[in-house]
Amino acid sequence: MVTIKSKKEIELMREACRVTFLTHKAIEEAIKPGMTTADIDRIAEETMRKYGAKSAEKGYDPGIRGVPPYPASTCISINDEVIHGVPSNKRVIKDGDIVSVDLVALKNGYNGDAARTYMVGNVSKEAKMLVEVTKQAFFEGIKYAKKGNRLGDVSHAIGEYVRSQGYSVVREFQGHGIGKDMHEDPGIPNYGKAGKGIRLEPGMTLAIEPMVIQGKPDIWELEDGWTIVTQDGSLAAHYENTILITENEPEVLTLL
Repeated sequence: MVTIKSKKEIELMREACRVTFLTHKAIEEAIKPGMTTADIDRIAEETMRKYGAKSAEKGYDPGIRGVPPYPASTCISINDEVIHGVPSNKRVIKDGDIVSVDLVALKNGYNGDAARTYMVGNVSKEAKMLVEVTKQAFFEGIKYAKKGNRLGDVSHAIGEYVRSQGYSVVREFQGHGIGKDMHEDPGIPNYGKAGKGIRLEPGMTLAIEPMVIQGKPDIWELEDGWTIVTQDGSLAAHYENTILITENEPEVLTLL
């Protein structure tokens, strides 16, 4: 069931999303070649704690037999890793890498969710274009995130924009509603038909997250049960914000 947030709940969401934004800001200022993904994870955890929040991802149980609860505070995915990369002291960030960081700050019982793909050092023209298209796909989608429109209008806009730029969207994973739970209804694919799906109403809070692949859309899951990579080894990027449906234009809660 899709929840409509009260004014009080929206204020709590804003605060959780503020912490999410500030955590990404700390990562953006720190990330550089030579750091490990575990270093970035520690910065995120410390920043969330500084602002009275904690990671909603750490300890998350997917409910899949044989897959342990998620062990870190962030998901960090490099180059051909699409999503859910597990931070490690052994994974060193190199010059030219694109590094996707997905994090969820939980504060006062509510969640703020955002992902960014950081370009580290001297990134290739092709990688830069992929990151920019992925970010723009989010903004193309939320043009339709308005009262009275259908959820499919958002999904369709994202998918068509990505396709028009010569890239692929991930079809197996999607955005989602968000609030007291990290993942709430509705599911929000990055492709779809305009005019389909639920009607958007003020008070809905949604995590819109284009996941874009440079090559073919096919993906693999690694043996850790978490990390998703492209089958053809092509680059992938991720951009996500938590938004609020209002009476007018959508409010992006994780951008300050």
